[in-house]
Parts: sequence; structure tokens; C-alpha cells
Amino acid sequence: MEFKVDDWVVHCTHGLGQVKTIEQRSFGEQSVLYYMVQIGDLTIWVPADENINTRLRYPKSPEDFQKLFGMLNSVPEALPIDRRQRNQFLLDLLKDGSAESLCRALRDMSAIRKQKTWGDYDRDLMKRIQKTFISEWSFVLSVNPHDAEAELQKILALNAQ
Repeated sequence: MEFKVDDWVVHCTHGLGQVKTIEQRSFGEQSVLYYMVQIGDLTIWVPADENINTRLRYPKSPEDFQKLFGMLNSVPEALPIDRRQRNQFLLDLLKDGSAESLCRALRDMSAIRKQKTWGDYDRDLMKRIQKTFISEWSFVLSVNPHDAEAELQKILALNAQ
């Protein structure tokens, strides 16, 4: 996938940002193309290598984003109860960087919280996923981030009952 300067993109970990510069960087005899992405006050350099499609993607269209709400409202899938197995499952799920994977993780993690208390890792992962999802939501649907977060909490609370 080729991005251009000024394109809005979603980074798999940090959320919505904008491509500011594209540079060719050399390391020894290797030369790699990098995208400089500005995400709030954070600047990251993303290599345009074979993994670019799991690191950066274009934001969903408003129509496609609306479909994600159906996924958030669907019946949660059971996550492993064992912390290590659950962590590995969630990391594998989120590897593709898709909005659908974010929704599945949000939905399923909210449901497991009803059964057991979260550890620090679960709490931190949930915050990161929510931040990424809310940043895209507010951009795509032109919604205030605080309103998007409040609505997300309502959806997840209803679904976890």
C-alpha cells in the first residue's frame, strides 16, 4: 500500500495520524522507505516493508465504520481464562491491525471482565485499543472524542450484561 504526504492513516498501535513526510533511509547497504506519521504530539517512523499493511491502513469509510457497531453489539466470543493464553490470543488477533480486530478485542475483553478482574496488562491493552478505536471513530464520523468514548462505554456495558 502506498501512502502519500497528507494522507490520514491509522497506526495499529497509536491510532489516527497523518503522513507528513516520506523518506528513503539507508542503513549500511540497505535503503528503506519510511513514512513519518504525526499522531497528536507523537511522531513515528514506519518502514514501508512487507509488514506495512499490518502497521498502517487508511481509516474506514463512514459506511464501513457503521458496520463495526454491529460487531461491537454482537455476542462476545470466549477468551481464554488463563492470562498468558489470553494475552497471546489477543496479540495474535490484533496483529493484522484491522478495525474489525479492534472491535472483536474490545467486545470480548469487556465480556471477560464480568467473569474476572483484569490485571495490569489487560487494563493497559484495553486502554490502547480504545484509544485507537476512538481516534478513528471521531475522525471518520466527525464526532467529539469524548462523545465517542462515552458511547463506546455504553455499548460495551450493555453487551457485557
